[in-house]
Amino acid sequence: MKKGQIREGIVMDVKFPNKGNVKLMPASADAEAKSSMKENGTEERSCIQAEEKEEICTVKNVLPGQHLSLMITKVRKGKGEGKVLQVLEPSPDEIQAPCPHFGNCGGCTYLALPYEKQLGLKEKQVKELLDSVLFRQEQPWEFEPIKASPVQFGYRNKMEFSFGDEVKDGPLALGMHKRGSFYDIVSVKDCRIVDEDYSQILQGTLAYFTEEKAPFFHRLTHVGYLRHLLVRKASHTGEILIALVTTTQEERDLAPFRDMLLALPLQGKIAGILHIENDSVADVVKSDRTSVLYGQDYFYEELLGLKFKVSVFSFFQTNSYGAEVLYQTAREYIGNLDKEDCVVYDLYSGTGTIAQLMAPVAKKVIGVEIVEEAVEAAKKNAMLNGLDNCEFIAGDVLKVLDEIEEKPDFIILDPPRDGIHPRALQKIIKYGVDRMVYISCKPTSLARDLEVLLGNGYVVEKAVAVDQFPWTGNVETVVLLSKLNTKQHIEVELNLDELDLTAAESKATYEEIREYVLEHTGLKVSHLYIAQVKQKYGIIERENYNKPKSENSRQPKCPPEKEAAITEALKHFGMI
Repeated sequence: MKKGQIREGIVMDVKFPNKGNVKLMPASADAEAKSSMKENGTEERSCIQAEEKEEICTVKNVLPGQHLSLMITKVRKGKGEGKVLQVLEPSPDEIQAPCPHFGNCGGCTYLALPYEKQLGLKEKQVKELLDSVLFRQEQPWEFEPIKASPVQFGYRNKMEFSFGDEVKDGPLALGMHKRGSFYDIVSVKDCRIVDEDYSQILQGTLAYFTEEKAPFFHRLTHVGYLRHLLVRKASHTGEILIALVTTTQEERDLAPFRDMLLALPLQGKIAGILHIENDSVADVVKSDRTSVLYGQDYFYEELLGLKFKVSVFSFFQTNSYGAEVLYQTAREYIGNLDKEDCVVYDLYSGTGTIAQLMAPVAKKVIGVEIVEEAVEAAKKNAMLNGLDNCEFIAGDVLKVLDEIEEKPDFIILDPPRDGIHPRALQKIIKYGVDRMVYISCKPTSLARDLEVLLGNGYVVEKAVAVDQFPWTGNVETVVLLSKLNTKQHIEVELNLDELDLTAAESKATYEEIREYVLEHTGLKVSHLYIAQVKQKYGIIERENYNKPKSENSRQPKCPPEKEAAITEALKHFGMI
């Protein structure tokens, strides 16, 4: 296996979120060698050698069982990464994707799999990740069958469309990013994960600004007017919020645009039309200034009998129907709280949905969320629902936990995709609550945090995957943890020197540090550079790990910019 080779292979399985393990067929050179061996009467030995040389390559956006032609893009330590050139034979389970944009648009991954097969794949992925940690747990645990989304098509209640062009200097486009591209835009007028109202709004907006010859904001030159179109629609109330995001490089009368939207034959009702101005060079949706062109800057949505006020930037689950399944599952896992005066922590609480579901059965619920707007929304939503025993605090969980005087009897965790900061997790563990529920939107982060929790006296009782995002590679997981009865267990003090591992080193592996640096800075750092920086900060390495192979060898030193990036990663993982 060499970089640049064109090879064929079969997708053996797909790991979360969409990484296919492809077993490569023998390269053409191997086939010629085999033919030569056969002529010399040594075919058997050649076959044995070929069998010993099984090659596996990782490829994204594939399905189990597909026969692929691919190009090797990277080879490291015998492991390869590749890019699909052609699907030579489809998967036995593959069907015609019910969307003309599939494969071109980067939104969906599993649209060519029947929904039941997709559920089975996601369930298997989550189970494998949990098994990779829980095999150490002596107590039995239950993994429940995956829970499906009640609605598989038209389920999203929020979309962020981008303006651009599909090809360089092509006509104006409005839609999603092309798969694998930062610049090209696909106009997804027939998208299946939103309902018809989204398509009407998208096509009307595109036609209007095409007629107006309005330029889009170029991500390279930072010149242009049109940036994004945000559309939110409440699944239960049918209210719609539309926001046009532009720069201030032009002044346009948007009254005709507003009137065009109001004249569309929509099934839902427009609650508000906004104009958001954003002059940031970064390709992010944010507001420097917001004007209301029509109606109001919010709408109402309902979940499990509760009412929620939702604005353009409010954090709210993007699948309202699936969110009800997710939160009901969490509520069932929590069960009956033992104490009448029970205090519940809802950490990473967002707009306070879970906190409000817990309020009727707890003395007090304290929600902590770093996004101030979400906290303000949570307070208003609690008042809207007549709940007076919810307190919401704005701030980083890591810092806020030191400021709360009331100690928790039960903890609910619903962190962002990266999981829980290692130091925050240690503070959570020190409360020693008997039970906690962890809701995760990224099972790889969940597996990492569970390893820490298991190492500190918690065990998993049961877990379940919940499909919030049909046709994509994402999946939610709910886990119930309980504290071991310390009276029935022997406390063992371990000397970290005996484990050949420092306390700081145990918080993140070399690979986790390397991936963090690559994701946040784009820099590729070696294990050697990481070791050098760890030594500088007194994180002791194992003997001879960082030494040259001979006395005359000269070792490369970590460049300053990479040292700074690695230092930031060590801080992120709480190692320094």
